[in-house]
Amino acid sequence: MGRRVLRAAAPVLVAVLALAGCATTTSHKAGNPADVVNQGYTSGDGSTKTWPVGDRKGPVALSGTDFEGTKVDVADWRGKVVVVNTWYANCPPCRAEAPDLAKAATEYKSKGVEFVGVNGTDAQGAAQAFQSRFAIPYPSIADTSGAAIAALQGTVPVNAVPTTVFLDKQGDVAARILGLADPSTVSSILDGLVGEAAQ
Repeated sequence: MGRRVLRAAAPVLVAVLALAGCATTTSHKAGNPADVVNQGYTSGDGSTKTWPVGDRKGPVALSGTDFEGTKVDVADWRGKVVVVNTWYANCPPCRAEAPDLAKAATEYKSKGVEFVGVNGTDAQGAAQAFQSRFAIPYPSIADTSGAAIAALQGTVPVNAVPTTVFLDKQGDVAARILGLADPSTVSSILDGLVGEAAQ
């Protein structure tokens, strides 16, 4: 009986160790990745990485059409800080962070910050229902082709949903949060980027 229990538990132990091994070095952790295991998506652990001005890559070329049929191109926002958030409707941490991101988008709009979502999973109806439920005030690119994510991947790894990427005023990648974004971390990053001079 004991051996059967151990054999049954072995795959779970391997999965837990694998998840632990995937964690990156972090300056801040939010959420609990164990809360979202086996729910059909890859979640990060809330780890945050920032890049000093001289080490930033970009500018990021990110464009597409949102779920309302409007063209979106982050190049139109050069001179502004841009926050890019990957999400989809059935992702628990995406739902958890949505109210905080909506609030930050509203609060930082007057400071020259633009937000854009990227969703490569949902049909129009599911995406719009999510946006309505959480009063999301910014557009989300309908990325069924994967082109928007590919544009990000060319500059910064996006290997979790949600991922939040912060672009400086030149369109270069300044910071990234893998997984659930803590609102105080978002505010701290944005305050720093808003205070930087555009070049």
